Amino acid sequence: MKLPILTALGGAPWESAVITAVEATAELSITRRCVDVVELLSMAATGLARAALVSAELRHLDADAVDRLIAADVVPIGLVERSDGRAEQALAVLGVRYTVPADAAADVLVSVVTAAVQDHSDDGSSSRSFGDPVAASHAVIPPSGGAPDVATAQQRGSVVAVWGPTGAPGRTTVAVGLADEISRLRHSAFLVDADVYGGVIAPVLGLLDESPGLAAACRSASATRLDAASLAGLAWQLGPRLRVLTGIPRAERWPELRPNAVEAVLAAARSLAEYTVVDCGFALESDEELSYDSLAPRRNGATLAVLASADLILAVGSADPIGLQRLVRGLTELSDAGVQAPVWVVLNRVRSGVVPGRPEIELAAALRRFAGQSPAALLSYDLDAVDTALSEGKTVAEARPKSALRRNLIELATAVAGTGEAASDSRGTRRRRTATVGRP
Repeated sequence: MKLPILTALGGAPWESAVITAVEATAELSITRRCVDVVELLSMAATGLARAALVSAELRHLDADAVDRLIAADVVPIGLVERSDGRAEQALAVLGVRYTVPADAAADVLVSVVTAAVQDHSDDGSSSRSFGDPVAASHAVIPPSGGAPDVATAQQRGSVVAVWGPTGAPGRTTVAVGLADEISRLRHSAFLVDADVYGGVIAPVLGLLDESPGLAAACRSASATRLDAASLAGLAWQLGPRLRVLTGIPRAERWPELRPNAVEAVLAAARSLAEYTVVDCGFALESDEELSYDSLAPRRNGATLAVLASADLILAVGSADPIGLQRLVRGLTELSDAGVQAPVWVVLNRVRSGVVPGRPEIELAAALRRFAGQSPAALLSYDLDAVDTALSEGKTVAEARPKSALRRNLIELATAVAGTGEAASDSRGTRRRRTATVGRP
């Protein structure tokens, strides 16, 4: 049985010769000769092909398109002229792991396509280059001029997703406080605002909400392979160990946060910081296919991508009867979403009066009864600390270093980071360097 493939060679002068060579083989069959990336991705989504021959000259071929091909189980294979090392390098930057000379013999082309499909089926991870002079290395080149605390490519940081159901349970307060306290425990932290409905990390910290942020990082990740140094240039530096990547300033810009691009940003973030803390949106629905008969935009795709990439999920709920009810239902939705990371429940705004008896005991008992879980953290309802921090554009540690909420956040950060170290600055002071953002 012939292996079905697609071609999208952008009208290269050697395209006809390649098509003739492929059609003459007994192993390969061309399902469709695609004229552009849109047609290529549409055909890939049908499941009728296993590989795609692409050219570096194909217009609008970018890293996002390569990711979507791979997600559709279609392996992209680059065709380049033997003397064109630039084209091979361009394809490698986009994530095309297999290349072959355009004038290679038919049996060589067959062997490359077959090996590439087999490697993809086996989930192989090594990049390959085939052919004589074109066999340039696909090794990752360390970025030059990066920030001094950017982790090496070998170091893999952790991603902590801060999620919570509808009703504003305090996701942003927890995310900002957690990232800040982790950095004070002498760990590098990277705070990301990925809320597609109402991200407010920038104004909470007194930053410009029109700074490049996550949207720019996603654009960069879609066009090419985003590295740690480039990601650091798009973030605000709030301290020696804390960076912040702001979100979209207006909710209608959510289409800019494509799921594949968000995953690429988080992959780069793992090399940038030991802990990446992501403030997520609340909605988990993914029923766009009920309204569209084609590949549909997914507003909640960014949130689902963060949860799928996370090493730990903090489910934040408000510590009152309504908030607890929403949290229990939200935990069921989270389970139905198929997340693999462990989920820690964080009860926020714990206070007496709204819950009879001792709130800590009653809330923990209710959570165990209805959700089968015990709270990983109970955060005090310290309105004065939160209001002061918000009015001054500071973190809780800076605004109220001795507050009860700050003590709770230190305990949570210590548990997440798995360290018993004391906070590096008990007074909560920090030299803020908001003017040193990479791109104003």
